[in-house]
Amino acid sequence: MGADRRRPTHRRTARGTALLGSAALLAGCASMPDSGDVSSVKASRQGDSQVRVYPVAPRDNAEPAEIVEGFLEAMTGDDPNFATAREYLTKQAARTWKPEERTTVLSAAPVPQQGGPARQEHGLPGDPQTLRYRLSGQKVAIVDDRHAYQPVGSVTYSETIQLVQQRSADGKQKEWRIDALPQGLLLSESDFQRNYRSVNKYYFASGKPWVVADPVYIRKRQDPVTLMDSLTQTVKALLEGPTNWLKPAVYTRFPAGTELKKNTTTLTIDDRNTLKIPLNDKADNVEREQCRKMAAQVLFTVGDLGSTRVEQVELQRADGRSLCVLGEDQRSDFMADPTPGLREIPYYVDATGKLAQLLPGAKEAVEARHVYGPFGDGAAKVETVAVSRDEKHAAAVSQNGRTLRVASIQTDTDLPEPLVTSRGAVPANRLSAPSWDGRNDLWVADRNPADPKLLLLPGGSGKPLTVTTPWLDEGVRVEELRVSEDGVRIALRLSRNGKTTLHIGRVERAADGDRQKVSVVDLQSIAPRMESVTSVSWAGPSRLVVLGKQAGGVQQVRYIQTDGSASAALIPGLNQVKAVAAANDERAPLVAAADDGIVRLQAGVNWQPMVEKGTSPVYPG
Repeated sequence: MGADRRRPTHRRTARGTALLGSAALLAGCASMPDSGDVSSVKASRQGDSQVRVYPVAPRDNAEPAEIVEGFLEAMTGDDPNFATAREYLTKQAARTWKPEERTTVLSAAPVPQQGGPARQEHGLPGDPQTLRYRLSGQKVAIVDDRHAYQPVGSVTYSETIQLVQQRSADGKQKEWRIDALPQGLLLSESDFQRNYRSVNKYYFASGKPWVVADPVYIRKRQDPVTLMDSLTQTVKALLEGPTNWLKPAVYTRFPAGTELKKNTTTLTIDDRNTLKIPLNDKADNVEREQCRKMAAQVLFTVGDLGSTRVEQVELQRADGRSLCVLGEDQRSDFMADPTPGLREIPYYVDATGKLAQLLPGAKEAVEARHVYGPFGDGAAKVETVAVSRDEKHAAAVSQNGRTLRVASIQTDTDLPEPLVTSRGAVPANRLSAPSWDGRNDLWVADRNPADPKLLLLPGGSGKPLTVTTPWLDEGVRVEELRVSEDGVRIALRLSRNGKTTLHIGRVERAADGDRQKVSVVDLQSIAPRMESVTSVSWAGPSRLVVLGKQAGGVQQVRYIQTDGSASAALIPGLNQVKAVAAANDERAPLVAAADDGIVRLQAGVNWQPMVEKGTSPVYPG
């Protein structure tokens, strides 16, 4: 650091300046580059994820505005224990401030405004040595102490921090410091995206041996509080258990109290691509099958984290001895669909109402082939459809949304009787498009305003169960539903008063005599800043592809994480889209119905036509 640490004393309206040199973004003058031009930029500017912010300690005789802005800047860095940020606080405030408690995400950097001297109790005059600054902005999300991202749309953020004058360390002068402030970190969206990354933890679905993704956010680099690298942070988060929203529907196989061995801050992958996890003594005596499931949770969780892929996980006892080892070749033992990547062929409804499969032909050509059975031979005019995940059956809605039938698509059979019939007066108030989960259960919504309900057909047959839906009150209509492969989460397009929004609900199952009781509860809005949502499809274990538009914007196809955060993956624009579909295997191309017919988006190319006319593109599920 240079000898001159002075900064301008005038108050800035947004954030302090930073120096951009080489690959580091320097707040103030923490380090001067040896060569190259220097330019003044905002510290919260969106930029390369590898950019680092190095906070600067407060200068001598700093004005109150400098203290506030310097502290806001220091919160965007990642120095150990936020040591520099704490230098802007009084000793008492530094001891009680807990940056790990929550992270508040604003659309842009917070704007501090001086509010004048703080008032004492009983209406006495304010103390001239105490000042208050109000921090304001538009809040878009909160990340809680369990690392869960919770979108809030765009609501006004307004909090106060208080400064006091205290004696300097040498006792010769007074200096301003912050002595009261909100808990946690306060970051702009760009600073949040620069510092954090989304990862999936994995737990087991209640009553099933397969894993469910639980997305959380961890620091991209070393965590300032725990000093753990990103890989170790992720394993620690896994051991802490599922996020509060998902917890009622999943379970972990790690015994209560299981943690990483004390003082573990780094986990490494050896030259055999094995990740060794040292645990405390809480897991020392688990049986082999339980240990395999514990290792599976780790294997799925760390699968895509590092530049080197983990091919096996070894869990270790507290004394360092091996507890068990699980390899990549055993992943399929713990998946709802043990054959991912094999079912990447989409289906659609052709112009005559027949169900067809889009098979790859020579080079870029596509062959449309009708399925077997009544949905492919024209015995029933298909309007919307869902293909079972094993691709043996399809469920089709026909007769202007009035009836739902299930029939084989592998053999020629007669048209079966309807399993569900809606009494809605018009097509929009009848049956939604159906959806299958990994348990081979079939879901559909009856949108009849006189008797709205969500129905489940176990195994895709028999008498439907009415799903408990405390949120499905008068005026709410299910426009579309898509159930996750694991059967634990359901994406819902809901309309009320002419506005269509996107939610995720948690599926809970319980025994009720000879039948099961199924509920969809605790709905979370996951696209609160979108004005309307037209179509949705699952596009991976914790990602959706959504067709919609933001307020004042144009229609777009985009990825959204199931926690409501935006995915970094970009999708090229496409005109006049009516519906989108994706496979659970993220390598499969997106498919959409547009004015140009059925089109697809493969990696590395733009949208390509498949067939000229068609509707309702779907992958199995």
